Amino acid sequence: MGTESIIIICVIVAVLFAALMAILSRYRKCPSDKVLVIYGKVGTDKNGQARSARCIHGGAAFIMPVIQSYEYMDLTPISINVDLKNALSKQNIRIDVPSRFTVGISTEPGIMQNAAERLLGLKLMEIQELAKDIIFGQLRLIIATMDIEEINSDRDKFLLAVSNNVEIELKKIGLKLINVNVTDITDESGYLEALGKEAAAKAINDAKKSVAEKHRDGEIGQSHAQKEQRIEVAAANADAIKGENDAKVAVAQSEAERREREAESLRKATAAEAVQAAKAKQEAYIAQQEAELTRAELEKATQKADVIVKAEISKQQAEIQAEAQAEVTRRKAKGEADAIFAKMEAEAKGNQEILTKQAEGLKQIVAAAGGDADAAVRLIIADKMEQLIAIQVEAIKNIKIDKITVWDSGANGGQGGGSTANFLSGLMKSVPPLNDLFEQAGMSLPEFLGKDMKDALEKSREEAIQRVAEEETKKLSANDVEIIEQ
Repeated sequence: MGTESIIIICVIVAVLFAALMAILSRYRKCPSDKVLVIYGKVGTDKNGQARSARCIHGGAAFIMPVIQSYEYMDLTPISINVDLKNALSKQNIRIDVPSRFTVGISTEPGIMQNAAERLLGLKLMEIQELAKDIIFGQLRLIIATMDIEEINSDRDKFLLAVSNNVEIELKKIGLKLINVNVTDITDESGYLEALGKEAAAKAINDAKKSVAEKHRDGEIGQSHAQKEQRIEVAAANADAIKGENDAKVAVAQSEAERREREAESLRKATAAEAVQAAKAKQEAYIAQQEAELTRAELEKATQKADVIVKAEISKQQAEIQAEAQAEVTRRKAKGEADAIFAKMEAEAKGNQEILTKQAEGLKQIVAAAGGDADAAVRLIIADKMEQLIAIQVEAIKNIKIDKITVWDSGANGGQGGGSTANFLSGLMKSVPPLNDLFEQAGMSLPEFLGKDMKDALEKSREEAIQRVAEEETKKLSANDVEIIEQ
């Protein structure tokens, strides 16, 4: 068992070691003269698009098995000999421009990505040919925009134009222009050679002329030198004396200028101090004014806020109180209306109940009269007859008479009783009989009462009236009645 355990442990260790070595073998370091290009599934760029490759210059990276692979691109400079012939210039003169360009793969992030996409896997000769084609085209384009004199004399301008144009196009395939060297420029027509001969002849003639002029100038110069020597010696002596005097004057003037400058400096310093003091005071006044304005605005805003807030609060309170009172009034009115409605409804129900009971009573009276409505009416009238007479008598019972003047001739017409009693009796009899009242109302006493019954009722009425007249006569005093006999 011990041996088997050791074997198993050794196998596990060997497997782990192999796995570790496999992992380490996928870790690649990039030399300084190369670019490590990792391709496969390498993630996305800033815009979220999948990248075709990831380039590393210096450092190291882990290459994921199966999903990633890698290659190196050499950064060694590439020298390209460009022997351009018959290039047409701006003056339509064909010239030859032999030159040598040195290029290499760029290490800038964006351009290095272009190199990984367009040059990865190409051989050195293929890269040289590709760059050569681009350089040929740009050289022809630049020469077509320049004169021969400009190309030949101003080489710096020509090289700068070539470098700018060529480098822009090389960057598109991931290359960088390192150096440009134009060896010589020639043309088929001999224009440049003629320009050279012209320049040489001109230079020779200018040199000969210069030599002759120099000889002439030498002779003349010698004579002038002797003359000037004498003049200058005398002038030098005079100048020496004058120089001493000028020096003394200059010293005096310098001293005066020094004092004047000191006074001017003192004046400027004093004026500057006064100006600065005035500016400081002015700034202080302005700051104080702004502070006062700010304080006034703050005070105004505070008071305005207090007044507006209080007014707004009072307004809201008044609106709330008014709304509450209106609500109370509405509810009170609604309660009163409900009470009135309930009262009227109760009265209506009471009246309805009374009318219902009266209708039931009348119905029972009609039923008691054997269903005869006239007989029922007669029964009701017979039952209310005494009340009708009492009401008629009551109408004149309580008449208030302060004083009565009776004109009496002394004859009673053969009837008994005094004048006052007769007067009151006649007054009572002026009340219409029941039959007349019924006729005035458009009705008539029931026929079942008969004439005797009518007479009996009328007699009963007259007796009641007579009794009332006598009672009223007794109530009158002697002073209240004045009897004038005729």
